[in-house]
Amino acid sequence: MRWGMVIDLDRCIHCQACAVACSTENNLALGSPQEAADDRLIRWLQFLPEIEGEYPHVSARLTPMMCQHCDDPPCTFVCPVSATYLSPDGTVAQIYWRCIGCRFCVNACPYTMKWFNWYLPRWPGQTSRATNPDVELRDKGVTEKCTLCHHRLQLAKEQAKLEGRPLRPGEYVPACVEACPTEAIVFGDLDDPASEVSRLRRDQRSFTYLEELGTKPKVAYLKARAGLRGLK
Repeated sequence: MRWGMVIDLDRCIHCQACAVACSTENNLALGSPQEAADDRLIRWLQFLPEIEGEYPHVSARLTPMMCQHCDDPPCTFVCPVSATYLSPDGTVAQIYWRCIGCRFCVNACPYTMKWFNWYLPRWPGQTSRATNPDVELRDKGVTEKCTLCHHRLQLAKEQAKLEGRPLRPGEYVPACVEACPTEAIVFGDLDDPASEVSRLRRDQRSFTYLEELGTKPKVAYLKARAGLRGLK
């Protein structure tokens, strides 16, 4: 299997439910105002603005962006300790306890979707009880990124193994996909030509960011039919 994702920009309503689900599911630390001012907040899934036209005739939209889980990821070639690598499932994995904090992978990522943990993670007050026990808590001084909720894949694999059967379609779903109210994010096996994600990748509206770099991202987008959403 080779997991991939397609995001329909026509269906995305910029509610950012996917970003909240990602932060909660993967134990992203809460940032302070000072960290925000220093641009050191960690968000594995961000909404990046795209603007078209000139003032006052400006159109804009927000595009959800996370690690693109490239088939030819430049970040894996520069890591001196193999803390990041391309897994057999097609995801770009991150081994936190192996990371030495050199940040070579951060500089190599053309999508700037790797984050260095500058401060000790904190969850003030009662929020400390809300961390997900299935996900490792990262310490200060490591690089972290979207893993497509790899822990969910491992749980689904273990359940399928106990029942003596292969993994079924739809058993493994990342938190961002599950949280999207408009089903703008489609996830599945790219190696299965009959899967919905494979069908959408073949759609004429499908495109990938920075395709000319040859990184072969496994996260694709569908162009909005009506163009950019207007903010006038």
